[in-house]
Amino acid sequence: MRIGVIGAGAWGTALAQAAASGGEDVILWAREADVIDSINADHVNAVFLPKVRLSTAVRATGDLSDLEQADALLVVVPAQHVGTVLSGITVGTRPLVLCAKGIEVRTRRLVSEIAADAQPQAPLAVLSGPTFAHEVAAGLPTAVTLACADAVLREALSERLATPALRPYASDDVVGAEIGGAVKNVLAIACGVVDGAGLGQNARAALIARGFAEMTRYGVARGARPETLAGLSGLGDLVLTCSSTSSRNFSLGVGIGQGRSAAAMMSDRRTVAEGAFTAPVLREDARLRGVEMPVTEAVCALLEGADVDAVVERLLARPLRPEA
Repeated sequence: MRIGVIGAGAWGTALAQAAASGGEDVILWAREADVIDSINADHVNAVFLPKVRLSTAVRATGDLSDLEQADALLVVVPAQHVGTVLSGITVGTRPLVLCAKGIEVRTRRLVSEIAADAQPQAPLAVLSGPTFAHEVAAGLPTAVTLACADAVLREALSERLATPALRPYASDDVVGAEIGGAVKNVLAIACGVVDGAGLGQNARAALIARGFAEMTRYGVARGARPETLAGLSGLGDLVLTCSSTSSRNFSLGVGIGQGRSAAAMMSDRRTVAEGAFTAPVLREDARLRGVEMPVTEAVCALLEGADVDAVVERLLARPLRPEA
């Protein structure tokens, strides 16, 4: 199975590296000319993943038509651009493995819904889980969820993408795998704020637990299974991204907690914090569905410029209630 990767940020580059680990050729599409030149000439993505030497089997291109050589496509562009990119390529019945995490701002669609509208004939799968790109690219042990409704395709994709260090766990809960990846980005910003503001590890642990409760309530409301959210693509990813500055969302939160401007930090093309785009639409969709998400509400307030101390005070002043 020949693999094409759409999106040459850190995560897309890491997945291309993993897919080429057995020596198979991988086509990696990038928008930026300097990224293409760097990968093809020097076998390194100097912009987004500069410390990893890439396999010579990874070839970069700026022409989407080159991806027609691939049997399956990994879609790794930011969630807000998935629809535009997929509308510009001929996919047909080739499978799309969706690796972007988020919810479309304009429509509140999950990435799988965006892809289904743009490429209605293509079978869909979702790859999600606790993954830092530089660790995957370096061949460090990693486990992910690979969700697909088609059992035969799910097995074929799992076998092709698995490496000695990258272990996919199969699931048929596509929505559940997506919800975990989208919501954890928002919660990671909140945990970063706790760290940046010096609120302590007790507060961060409480925020992870209460954030997971939010994730589960919202996921179930959108049709996800609780056990999926308690797995790699939900709780696993949440724990990882809520505890390390290797997470762009956590780092954004740290800066906000230190009093820096969210808009200024997000102006760097190398540090797309998808949670900042997801938070407002997640808040809106949760309200429409009658799902209470106080941590998400707090993140939105902080992104809109609210004072950190005031937002924390409001969270702590909420009425006492049973844990659920």
